[in-house]
Amino acid sequence: MWVSGKEVILLGRGIMHDFFEQSGLQVRAVPAPTISAALMLLGSGEHDYAVLATLPALYLVRELDIKGVELAARGIDTKKYGYAVKKGNLAVLEKFSDGMAILKHSGKYKELQDKWLADAEAEAGPTAWAYRHRFIVVASLVLVLGVSIVWSASLKRQVEIRTAALEHEVEERKRAAEALKLHQQQLVQADKMAALGVLVSGMAHEINNPNGLILLNLPTVAEAAKDIEPILEKHLRENGDFKMGGLPYSQMRTEIPHLLNEMQGAAKRIKHIVDDLKHFSRRSDACYDDLIDINEVVKTSVRLVDNSLRKATNRYTVHYTGKLPSVRGNFQRLEQVLVNLILNACQSLPGPDRGIFVSTLYSPESKSVVIKVTDDGVGIPKEHLPRLTDPFFTTKRESGGTGLGLAISDGIVREHGGTIEFESIPGEGTTVIILLPAAEQEVRA
Repeated sequence: MWVSGKEVILLGRGIMHDFFEQSGLQVRAVPAPTISAALMLLGSGEHDYAVLATLPALYLVRELDIKGVELAARGIDTKKYGYAVKKGNLAVLEKFSDGMAILKHSGKYKELQDKWLADAEAEAGPTAWAYRHRFIVVASLVLVLGVSIVWSASLKRQVEIRTAALEHEVEERKRAAEALKLHQQQLVQADKMAALGVLVSGMAHEINNPNGLILLNLPTVAEAAKDIEPILEKHLRENGDFKMGGLPYSQMRTEIPHLLNEMQGAAKRIKHIVDDLKHFSRRSDACYDDLIDINEVVKTSVRLVDNSLRKATNRYTVHYTGKLPSVRGNFQRLEQVLVNLILNACQSLPGPDRGIFVSTLYSPESKSVVIKVTDDGVGIPKEHLPRLTDPFFTTKRESGGTGLGLAISDGIVREHGGTIEFESIPGEGTTVIILLPAAEQEVRA
């Protein structure tokens, strides 16, 4: 304690004298008979401290105008003011208690207290020492609060950074999982296509042999029917009508040429389908290293299908973007793709008032030459779009579709390093988008 080892003035043998004896503090006690005497001794400067009742001491310092004395601390030992009488003098105690009660009840007690002690209480306000300690406490609290705020902000920032990193990691993992799933699907599809290619190749060979015989023999049968016709006509004139193939010859003689022509056409269609199957089942040995002008490919394709376009629609538009970069590939194979897509567009139109639009452009973002074929046709249901390039899938089975045209076209585009995409709204039309990588030297130029 700050009074340890100091000279301390105490009031006679009062409670403070007992307090210091019981506390064990090593102080040099200097007795004084009264509070005023203690204050005069302290004011003389010969002693260090005086431990006295706060309010009377402050009152006397002011009244006696004692210099060099100030309040250093308060509350060393708090006791309430009281009053006492000589032992056994109960009558005086009773009168004194009644008088105090009347003073308090009437408000006179407060007036007396304000008159004699209010100024002292005001002077007993916080000291410089107390202010110092309060400042230290407040400063410590502010420092702790500031550190807490900074730490909280830093922690919040770290949490935000970590959360963003985790979200990015989750997004990356999600994309990786989707990419892995797509690659797995592509591997399954590639394996399926390889197995289908082997099957198709063998099936095409087995179909092509007997169909070749049909195509070879049908002209001979047609010639034989033409040669035997005079004999049959003579027999009809001489003997009347007769049965031939279960029908009267008079009816059959006009049907035979039609039957032979239908057989010839059907056999040729079989040959065409088999050729498509053969192309689907094996990669082409065609050269894919020529520099191709896509605008020229589109112009040639449009010329080849000009008759079909004019029959299908009263309006078709072709837009060519100038100065397109070249692409590396095979002119005839790309022409085959364009012809197939334009014919599909023609077949999708419900009437000649609907249009077809073909355009070329360059995409700097993907460094690709783009071909778009758009029709105002019947459109394609959304659930069919992912299957359009599957072999043998067709929405035109009733009209003779084989489901190989788009599969072959997709294969050709992929052989050129490109992609083919489909956008369609049922009842409004379809857009086919082909993206082909521009030749590297053309892009650099």
